[in-house]
Amino acid sequence: MAWEWDAAAYGRLRLPHELWGQRTLARLALTGSETVLDAGCGTGRDTAALLEALPRGRVIAVDASASMLDQLRARLPDTERLTILAADLLDPLPIAGPVDAVLSVAVLHWIADHQRVFDNLAAILRPGGRLSVDCGGHGNIASVQAALAAVLGEVPQVWNFAAPAETERRLAAAGFVDIEARLRAETAQFDGPAALHDYLETVVLGAHLVRLGADERAAFVRAVAERLPRPAIDYVRLEVHARRAA
Repeated sequence: MAWEWDAAAYGRLRLPHELWGQRTLARLALTGSETVLDAGCGTGRDTAALLEALPRGRVIAVDASASMLDQLRARLPDTERLTILAADLLDPLPIAGPVDAVLSVAVLHWIADHQRVFDNLAAILRPGGRLSVDCGGHGNIASVQAALAAVLGEVPQVWNFAAPAETERRLAAAGFVDIEARLRAETAQFDGPAALHDYLETVVLGAHLVRLGADERAAFVRAVAERLPRPAIDYVRLEVHARRAA
Protein backbone atom coordinates (compact mmCIF):
# COMPACT_ATOMS: atom_id res chain seq x y z
CA MET A 1 0.00 0.00 0.00
CA ALA A 2 1.28 3.46 -0.88
CA TRP A 3 -0.20 5.32 2.06
CA GLU A 4 -0.13 5.13 5.86
CA TRP A 5 -3.27 4.20 7.78
CA ASP A 6 -4.84 6.55 10.31
CA ALA A 7 -4.49 3.82 12.91
CA ALA A 8 -5.95 5.85 15.78
CA ALA A 9 -9.16 6.54 13.84
CA TYR A 10 -9.24 2.92 12.67
CA GLY A 11 -9.00 1.70 16.25
CA ARG A 12 -11.95 3.86 17.35
CA LEU A 13 -14.38 2.62 14.69
CA ARG A 14 -16.98 -0.07 15.17
CA LEU A 15 -15.89 -2.55 12.51
CA PRO A 16 -17.46 -5.60 10.85
CA HIS A 17 -13.91 -6.98 10.92
CA GLU A 18 -14.48 -8.33 14.43
CA LEU A 19 -16.99 -10.90 13.14
CA TRP A 20 -14.70 -11.78 10.23
CA GLY A 21 -11.86 -12.35 12.67
CA GLN A 22 -13.94 -14.59 14.90
CA ARG A 23 -14.93 -16.79 11.97
CA THR A 24 -11.39 -16.92 10.60
CA LEU A 25 -9.94 -17.84 13.99
CA ALA A 26 -12.58 -20.54 14.56
CA ARG A 27 -11.54 -22.29 11.33
CA LEU A 28 -8.07 -22.91 12.81
CA ALA A 29 -9.51 -25.08 15.64
CA LEU A 30 -6.58 -24.27 17.93
CA THR A 31 -5.72 -26.41 20.95
CA GLY A 32 -4.11 -23.54 22.89
CA SER A 33 -0.40 -24.36 22.64
CA GLU A 34 0.43 -23.45 19.04
CA THR A 35 2.59 -20.67 17.64
CA VAL A 36 0.44 -18.62 15.25
CA LEU A 37 1.34 -15.85 12.81
CA ASP A 38 -1.13 -12.96 12.60
CA ALA A 39 -0.37 -11.85 9.04
CA GLY A 40 -1.39 -8.21 8.69
CA CYS A 41 -2.21 -7.73 12.37
CA GLY A 42 -3.23 -4.05 12.17
CA THR A 43 -4.08 -2.55 15.56
CA GLY A 44 -4.16 -5.97 17.22
CA ARG A 45 -7.85 -6.84 17.39
CA ASP A 46 -7.25 -10.40 16.18
CA THR A 47 -3.88 -10.56 17.92
CA ALA A 48 -5.66 -10.11 21.25
CA ALA A 49 -8.15 -12.84 20.35
CA LEU A 50 -5.29 -15.16 19.41
CA LEU A 51 -3.51 -14.55 22.72
CA GLU A 52 -6.71 -15.44 24.55
CA ALA A 53 -7.10 -18.62 22.46
CA LEU A 54 -3.45 -19.60 23.06
CA PRO A 55 -2.86 -19.64 26.84
CA ARG A 56 0.12 -21.97 26.37
CA GLY A 57 1.13 -20.73 22.92
CA ARG A 58 2.68 -17.75 21.16
CA VAL A 59 1.62 -15.14 18.63
CA ILE A 60 3.82 -13.44 16.04
CA ALA A 61 2.09 -10.26 14.86
CA VAL A 62 3.30 -8.84 11.53
CA ASP A 63 2.27 -5.68 9.72
CA ALA A 64 3.86 -3.24 7.26
CA SER A 65 2.17 -0.18 8.81
CA ALA A 66 4.19 1.59 11.53
CA SER A 67 1.13 3.43 12.84
CA MET A 68 -0.86 0.21 13.12
CA LEU A 69 1.95 -1.43 15.09
CA ASP A 70 2.17 1.59 17.38
CA GLN A 71 -1.52 1.15 18.20
CA LEU A 72 -1.01 -2.57 18.76
CA ARG A 73 1.82 -1.95 21.22
CA ALA A 74 -0.35 0.53 23.10
CA ARG A 75 -3.23 -1.94 23.14
CA LEU A 76 -1.43 -5.07 24.31
CA PRO A 77 0.95 -5.33 27.25
CA ASP A 78 4.43 -6.71 26.76
CA THR A 79 4.43 -10.47 27.10
CA GLU A 80 6.82 -13.25 26.27
CA ARG A 81 3.98 -14.86 24.31
CA LEU A 82 3.81 -12.00 21.77
CA THR A 83 6.38 -11.00 19.15
CA ILE A 84 5.68 -7.89 17.04
CA LEU A 85 7.44 -7.49 13.69
CA ALA A 86 7.38 -4.78 11.03
CA ALA A 87 7.43 -6.68 7.73
CA ASP A 88 5.84 -6.76 4.29
CA LEU A 89 3.99 -9.95 3.36
CA LEU A 90 5.39 -9.62 -0.16
CA ASP A 91 8.90 -10.24 1.23
CA PRO A 92 10.30 -13.39 2.86
CA LEU A 93 9.28 -13.13 6.50
CA PRO A 94 12.06 -12.67 9.10
CA ILE A 95 10.81 -15.45 11.36
CA ALA A 96 13.13 -18.07 12.84
CA GLY A 97 11.57 -21.50 12.89
CA PRO A 98 8.22 -22.65 11.53
CA VAL A 99 4.84 -21.63 12.92
CA ASP A 100 1.90 -23.98 13.44
CA ALA A 101 -0.75 -21.79 11.83
CA VAL A 102 -1.33 -18.51 10.00
CA LEU A 103 -4.30 -16.17 10.48
CA SER A 104 -4.98 -13.25 8.13
CA VAL A 105 -8.07 -11.03 8.33
CA ALA A 106 -9.05 -8.22 5.92
CA VAL A 107 -5.54 -7.86 4.46
CA LEU A 108 -4.93 -9.66 1.18
CA HIS A 109 -7.27 -7.53 -0.94
CA TRP A 110 -4.81 -4.66 -0.41
CA ILE A 111 -1.96 -6.70 -1.95
CA ALA A 112 -1.56 -7.08 -5.70
CA ASP A 113 0.46 -10.33 -5.80
CA HIS A 114 -1.29 -13.08 -3.84
CA GLN A 115 1.05 -15.75 -5.17
CA ARG A 116 4.07 -14.14 -3.51
CA VAL A 117 2.16 -13.84 -0.24
CA PHE A 118 1.11 -17.50 -0.27
CA ASP A 119 4.68 -18.57 -1.14
CA ASN A 120 6.05 -16.55 1.78
CA LEU A 121 3.46 -17.89 4.21
CA ALA A 122 4.08 -21.47 3.10
CA ALA A 123 7.79 -20.97 3.71
CA ILE A 124 7.28 -20.29 7.44
CA LEU A 125 4.51 -22.86 8.07
CA ARG A 126 5.44 -26.28 9.39
CA PRO A 127 4.36 -29.28 7.30
CA GLY A 128 0.71 -29.83 8.12
CA GLY A 129 0.35 -26.28 9.45
CA ARG A 130 -2.94 -24.52 8.78
CA LEU A 131 -3.79 -21.28 7.00
CA SER A 132 -7.04 -19.38 7.59
CA VAL A 133 -7.75 -16.22 5.60
CA ASP A 134 -10.52 -13.66 5.22
CA CYS A 135 -10.31 -10.88 2.64
CA GLY A 136 -12.41 -9.06 0.09
CA GLY A 137 -13.34 -11.41 -2.74
CA HIS A 138 -14.69 -11.18 -6.28
CA GLY A 139 -17.63 -8.75 -6.34
CA ASN A 140 -16.65 -7.02 -3.11
CA ILE A 141 -17.95 -3.47 -2.46
CA ALA A 142 -19.53 -3.29 -5.92
CA SER A 143 -21.72 -0.32 -4.96
CA VAL A 144 -18.69 1.62 -3.71
CA GLN A 145 -16.83 0.92 -6.93
CA ALA A 146 -19.84 2.11 -8.94
CA ALA A 147 -19.97 5.29 -6.87
CA LEU A 148 -16.26 5.86 -7.41
CA ALA A 149 -16.70 5.40 -11.15
CA ALA A 150 -19.49 7.99 -11.10
CA VAL A 151 -17.32 10.48 -9.21
CA LEU A 152 -13.99 9.85 -10.96
CA GLY A 153 -15.04 8.50 -14.34
CA GLU A 154 -12.91 5.42 -13.58
CA VAL A 155 -11.90 3.30 -10.60
CA PRO A 156 -8.14 3.24 -9.89
CA GLN A 157 -7.08 -0.34 -9.25
CA VAL A 158 -6.10 -0.29 -5.58
CA TRP A 159 -7.79 -3.56 -4.58
CA ASN A 160 -7.28 -7.20 -5.52
CA PHE A 161 -10.59 -9.00 -5.09
CA ALA A 162 -9.75 -12.57 -6.05
CA ALA A 163 -12.13 -15.39 -6.91
CA PRO A 164 -12.07 -18.82 -5.22
CA ALA A 165 -10.82 -20.77 -8.25
CA GLU A 166 -7.75 -18.58 -8.84
CA THR A 167 -7.03 -18.55 -5.09
CA GLU A 168 -7.14 -22.35 -4.97
CA ARG A 169 -4.68 -22.53 -7.88
CA ARG A 170 -2.26 -20.14 -6.20
CA LEU A 171 -2.42 -21.99 -2.90
CA ALA A 172 -1.78 -25.32 -4.61
CA ALA A 173 1.22 -23.80 -6.42
CA ALA A 174 2.57 -22.62 -3.05
CA GLY A 175 2.38 -26.13 -1.61
CA PHE A 176 -0.97 -26.15 0.17
CA VAL A 177 -3.45 -29.03 0.21
CA ASP A 178 -6.98 -29.60 1.55
CA ILE A 179 -7.85 -26.17 0.14
CA GLU A 180 -11.26 -24.63 0.68
CA ALA A 181 -12.09 -21.21 -0.77
CA ARG A 182 -15.57 -19.70 -0.93
CA LEU A 183 -17.34 -16.37 -1.19
CA ARG A 184 -19.74 -15.03 1.45
CA ALA A 185 -21.95 -12.03 0.66
CA GLU A 186 -22.44 -9.86 3.72
CA THR A 187 -23.75 -6.32 4.11
CA ALA A 188 -22.37 -3.97 6.77
CA GLN A 189 -25.04 -1.49 7.90
CA PHE A 190 -24.19 1.90 9.42
CA ASP A 191 -26.20 4.14 11.72
CA GLY A 192 -26.70 6.99 9.30
CA PRO A 193 -24.59 9.15 6.97
CA ALA A 194 -22.04 10.31 9.57
CA ALA A 195 -21.04 6.78 10.56
CA LEU A 196 -20.83 5.76 6.90
CA HIS A 197 -18.68 8.82 6.10
CA ASP A 198 -16.21 8.01 8.90
CA TYR A 199 -15.97 4.39 7.80
CA LEU A 200 -15.43 5.24 4.14
CA GLU A 201 -12.81 7.84 5.01
CA THR A 202 -10.83 5.62 7.38
CA VAL A 203 -11.22 2.10 6.01
CA VAL A 204 -12.36 2.00 2.38
CA LEU A 205 -11.14 5.09 0.54
CA GLY A 206 -7.68 5.70 2.01
CA ALA A 207 -5.83 4.86 -1.20
CA HIS A 208 -8.02 7.34 -3.10
CA LEU A 209 -7.82 10.12 -0.53
CA VAL A 210 -4.03 10.11 -0.51
CA ARG A 211 -4.16 11.50 -4.06
CA LEU A 212 -6.15 14.55 -2.89
CA GLY A 213 -5.34 17.68 -0.93
CA ALA A 214 -6.52 17.83 2.68
CA ASP A 215 -9.22 20.39 1.77
CA GLU A 216 -10.66 18.09 -0.94
CA ARG A 217 -10.99 14.86 1.01
CA ALA A 218 -14.21 15.46 2.94
CA ALA A 219 -16.03 16.55 -0.23
CA PHE A 220 -14.78 13.47 -2.08
CA VAL A 221 -15.96 11.08 0.64
CA ARG A 222 -19.33 12.85 0.74
CA ALA A 223 -19.68 12.57 -3.04
CA VAL A 224 -19.05 8.82 -2.91
CA ALA A 225 -21.36 8.30 0.08
CA GLU A 226 -24.21 10.22 -1.57
CA ARG A 227 -24.10 7.86 -4.55
CA LEU A 228 -24.55 4.73 -2.43
CA PRO A 229 -28.13 3.42 -2.37
CA ARG A 230 -28.16 3.25 1.46
CA PRO A 231 -25.79 3.67 4.42
CA ALA A 232 -24.26 0.25 3.92
CA ILE A 233 -21.29 -1.51 2.34
CA ASP A 234 -22.02 -4.58 0.22
CA TYR A 235 -19.15 -6.84 1.22
CA VAL A 236 -18.26 -10.14 -0.41
CA ARG A 237 -15.74 -11.99 1.72
CA LEU A 238 -13.31 -14.57 0.36
CA GLU A 239 -12.90 -17.19 3.09
CA VAL A 240 -9.98 -19.60 2.78
CA HIS A 241 -8.75 -22.59 4.76
CA ALA A 242 -5.83 -24.78 3.71
CA ARG A 243 -3.06 -26.98 5.08
CA ARG A 244 0.65 -26.92 4.26
CA ALA A 245 1.59 -30.14 2.53
CA ALA A 246 3.56 -32.60 4.67
